[in-house]
Amino acid sequence: MQAVRPWLVGIFGLALVWTTPLFFSTEARAVEAMVVEKAAGEEAVSAEQAREIVRRADEQMRGQSSYVVATMNIVRPDWTRSMSMKSWTKGQELSLVLVTAPAKDKGSVSLKRYREMWNWVPAIERIIKIAPSMLSQSWMGSDFTNDDLINQSSIVVDYRHQLVKHEAIEGDDCFVIDAIAKPDAPVVWSRIRLWISSSHYLQRRAEFFDEFDEPVNTLTTSDIQMMGGRMLATKMVMSPADKQGQRTELITHEAAFDFDIGDDFFSQQQMKALRD
Repeated sequence: MQAVRPWLVGIFGLALVWTTPLFFSTEARAVEAMVVEKAAGEEAVSAEQAREIVRRADEQMRGQSSYVVATMNIVRPDWTRSMSMKSWTKGQELSLVLVTAPAKDKGSVSLKRYREMWNWVPAIERIIKIAPSMLSQSWMGSDFTNDDLINQSSIVVDYRHQLVKHEAIEGDDCFVIDAIAKPDAPVVWSRIRLWISSSHYLQRRAEFFDEFDEPVNTLTTSDIQMMGGRMLATKMVMSPADKQGQRTELITHEAAFDFDIGDDFFSQQQMKALRD
């Protein structure tokens, strides 16, 4: 048998070294492209699923219309103040909150119509427009902001959504979803992390982050019961991250959903006319 010439082995070896990576490089690029495309598709599906979960949670909380009777307890290390209130909403664009007690705040009204908001202050008989720069300010001295209670910027429309993981709260399996503000969206929070029950789609927890991605407030919900024909978390507690011993409780006593209510109810004229 004729010996293989060393130079021939060298040439074939060199050829193997150069041609094999070329073949696999082309194939690898094709595979990589398929993986990237699949990942992008899965990410898009995941984002759509996350958005639908958030939409269902929003619908569960407010319905097509809502009426709520509630008490707000503002808790500080040295004192506690309580307010009674009634609120009405229609869709995501119309909301009105009436304070019914205590006497010094009774008759105060906050109104949202689309992207505009106003406060009616009966003590001075004036309607004051709430500028967008005031969305992050405290509502009636509580730990809820104007945006939280009145503007209620659309967690569905104004944010992108990403499903992060599953996690249980009090034995309730929850979707954990990051809602990230869209560029130029008129919102207070740059990111909101949501815990939404996978069984009844109630929001169980929310963490609110500023533009530097620093935690600002945490909302927790509890005392889930049937009210107004649907499951409802009747106690909500908002706690600021940097103020120990401070919180605001919002306790729902009565609720109704999906009734007929005209757009004209949500008007400046109605703000002045509403009574307890």
